[in-house]
Amino acid sequence: MKRFLIFLPLCVAIVIGLAGWWGLNPDRDPNSIPSALIGQPVPDFDLPAIEGIGGLGLSTQDFGDGSGPILVNVFASWCVPCRAEHAVLTRMVREDNLALVGINYKDKPEAATAWLTELGNPYDRIGSDETGRAGVEWGISGVPETFVVDANGIIVFRFVGPITSDAALATLRKALAQAGADKS
Repeated sequence: MKRFLIFLPLCVAIVIGLAGWWGLNPDRDPNSIPSALIGQPVPDFDLPAIEGIGGLGLSTQDFGDGSGPILVNVFASWCVPCRAEHAVLTRMVREDNLALVGINYKDKPEAATAWLTELGNPYDRIGSDETGRAGVEWGISGVPETFVVDANGIIVFRFVGPITSDAALATLRKALAQAGADKS
């Protein structure tokens, strides 16, 4: 028993080291995390608008009207990668004329308001998910995370992480094009 206790700190350090090595591996693709929601209808949720921004909140009823694909971006003002991604999403809305809605995840309304005032608001609607409950329903693993929902309200694509590289942008545009082509 004493031998076991002597080696216990070493074993714990090895396990923590292996977990850190796996998590920081640059070859690991966070998008390879499967989502059970692909091919499923948008989950049931109803979020109020962010206080101070005005506009409309976001709910399940905002999807599936047959008008075309919708990009759902989960973001937060405290998220550094979200700030980098924001300019790309703003440009996409302007250049690609796409429908973009947001879920403001576990954020204080005043912080989200200041962030959107500073960077601009490209979202058609934003739901405030202060408790993180809608994030659980969407199955997010962190922020930023982006989903493509087709015209029928079915989630067809999920992207984990910031959309900042040309490859990420091309992947997202391809998913949007496929979702638009699959209208039925």
